Amino acid sequence: MLPNCRNAASLALGCFALLFTTACSNSLFKVKPASALPPMPASSASMNVGMITFRASPLLTDEQTQELFESNLQLAGLLPVRLEMVHNGGEAIETKKLRLRLSDASGTEWKLISAKKAISRIMDANGIRFYNPNARKTFEKEFRAYEFDLKTPFANSERQGLIIFRSPHKEPVASPKGLVLSIDGLAQPVSLNLN
Repeated sequence: MLPNCRNAASLALGCFALLFTTACSNSLFKVKPASALPPMPASSASMNVGMITFRASPLLTDEQTQELFESNLQLAGLLPVRLEMVHNGGEAIETKKLRLRLSDASGTEWKLISAKKAISRIMDANGIRFYNPNARKTFEKEFRAYEFDLKTPFANSERQGLIIFRSPHKEPVASPKGLVLSIDGLAQPVSLNLN
C-alpha cells in the first residue's frame, strides 16, 4: 500500500471512530425518564387481596415501547408489563417471596427476566455489536429505573414499575391473546387477566 493511501485510510478510520464514539457517548437509545411514565390506564386489570391492591397493564405495541425506550422491545421477544402495588395497611410484605408468572391463551408460560437480560436481548435484536461502553452503562441505568423492585420489603406505600417477560421461543411478540399474570406467595393467589 502506498504511504499516501495508508495515511488516508488511517485518517478515515480515525474520523469514523471519532464520529462513532461521539454519536454514542450519551446512551445507546434515548430513554424517557421513569418519572415521565403516564398514569396506569383506567382499563388496567386490578385485584384487591386485602392488604395489597394489584394493577397491571401490558405494553403490547411497538409505539408504546418506542415512546419510552426508543426501541422495539416486542421485536426482541420481550413483553413489558406495568405493575402497580398499593399497600392498604398492615404488616410489611416480603416481595422477594412473590412469584410472578405470565401465560397466554394456549397455556404457554412466558419467562420472567431481569432488566439486565432484557438489555442484552434488545441489543441483539437491534444488531448492536460495537458501542461506547459508557453509552451502554447510561442505557442500562436509564432502563433499570423502570424495573419493578421485588427485593425491598413493601409497606404503607405504592410501588410501580415494569416486569419483563420473554416470549416462549424468544420469537418477536405479535399480539398475544389471553394473557394472565399470576402472583403467588401471598395468603391468597392473584390472577389478573391482562387482555
